[in-house]
Amino acid sequence: MNAANPAPGRIADTLRFHALLSRISERSGGYRYLATCDGRMKWPHRGVYFFFEPGELRSDPGRGPRVVRIGTHALKPASRTSLWDRLSQHRGSARSGAGNHRGLIFRLIVGAALARRADTSLPPSWGVGSDASAAARKLGLHRATVKREEADLERRVSEYIGKMPLLWLGVDDPPGPASLRGVIERNAIALLSHAQTPAVDTPSDGWLGAFSDRQMVRASGLWNNYHVSELHDPSFLGEMDTLVTQWCK
Repeated sequence: MNAANPAPGRIADTLRFHALLSRISERSGGYRYLATCDGRMKWPHRGVYFFFEPGELRSDPGRGPRVVRIGTHALKPASRTSLWDRLSQHRGSARSGAGNHRGLIFRLIVGAALARRADTSLPPSWGVGSDASAAARKLGLHRATVKREEADLERRVSEYIGKMPLLWLGVDDPPGPASLRGVIERNAIALLSHAQTPAVDTPSDGWLGAFSDRQMVRASGLWNNYHVSELHDPSFLGEMDTLVTQWCK
């Protein structure tokens, strides 16, 4: 990780970004936790979400929790996924803790990091195939065996993600790669990432992501694989500011 100091403009942009998150927190009534969320709560149809993590705090000149993942949904033109659809997939089953790590890279990489930190072997089928049946065929196993061997780690992933504080910003624009949601997602990731240029808020020594098998996660300090090596366009902060101001009226 680059040990040089962040550029002054990047410091200012990071402070502005977190000031916007503070306004979002005030407007939304504070952080939510997926472990206690459901679809009956008031959620925007589409939006961008920001995860934090217990024990991950910002550095000078900021204070408070550090953002560890930024995401959105419905960037493909035909997608009908709602914000709650995506968040509930991250959470897994509220009743059993079961989840689908193959459908969500966030669950996939958190599970791998949990196993590596505990110095335990990943289930041999973890991340293999498009579903448990495909993994079973590829590995010569029964589907029930695959599901059984993955169940404990899926529950641990659900428990871990369920305890991560969450904020969100409604951005109800049409699905598509040019959506404002995508603009905010990729520029926020680029702003906070350490992968190519020094950012402001460094991960703690005990951050779970340090055990990730993804080099870009370890390098960026974020649970993100994409956009971490890009440079941010500061104009996205003006777009966020407009959305937050409209929400707060």
